[in-house]
Amino acid sequence: MSESNTKSKPSIELTTEGHVAILTMSNPPANTWTKDTLIALKNTVNKLNKNKNIYALVLTGEGEKFFSAGADLNLFAGGDKGVAAEMSRVFGEAFEALSNFRGVSVAAINGYAMGGGLEVALACDIRIAEEQAQMALPEAKVGLLPCAGGTQNLAWLVGEGWAKRMILCGERLKADKALQIGLVEEVVPQGESFAAALKLANQVADQSPSSVTACKTLIQKGRHQPMASILPLERELFVALFDTEDQQEGVSAFLEKRRANWVNG
Repeated sequence: MSESNTKSKPSIELTTEGHVAILTMSNPPANTWTKDTLIALKNTVNKLNKNKNIYALVLTGEGEKFFSAGADLNLFAGGDKGVAAEMSRVFGEAFEALSNFRGVSVAAINGYAMGGGLEVALACDIRIAEEQAQMALPEAKVGLLPCAGGTQNLAWLVGEGWAKRMILCGERLKADKALQIGLVEEVVPQGESFAAALKLANQVADQSPSSVTACKTLIQKGRHQPMASILPLERELFVALFDTEDQQEGVSAFLEKRRANWVNG
């Protein structure tokens, strides 16, 4: 959700560089979300899950001012509950698909990330923000609430107190404060978020895709299940990796002092 009233044709642009998929939100001037854009995001991520050559993705916004301003409030101006139900569904499905991407997702926050624009970054595994970026979940100011995972993902990352400051008090954060509270993992100079995100995403190619998927699954289960139930699964997935070619390749490559050639992405 967002404060923007911009209307323009939605687009999610997909390019690839090596083992990294690059997704660019391209709906100028504020890269707002619409139903079509959200469906495109979900479908794109689902296709990438099937592409074993893709190990990571980078998500960024077109232009220099906005990462994404969220949803176009014109969608909700009529007070139609049917529209609200449909949009909340597609928001949730799109961002949950991104969160469940089998590889590593990195948000390159190159400008304002407001409402649904911040929620999509929260759905990524890692966030890198440029120093001029600002982040907020301002939905309550217009009688709405973050409905695409914002209340849960933000609180998980930064704790209940800061989540309440941002959501209940409408506090907007600059990049340095976002770094301080753990909302983003790195802050870089203006114009450098994409390069930094791509560099990090490229590092994933050194990891076994099978291992990355298993590890990510275990880490994210910690949000919903007690440690006592996850520890046995951790051991189970460790043993299951011995059914993959990647396990043998990884150990052999290390012992032979060469780069691994992964096959079971």
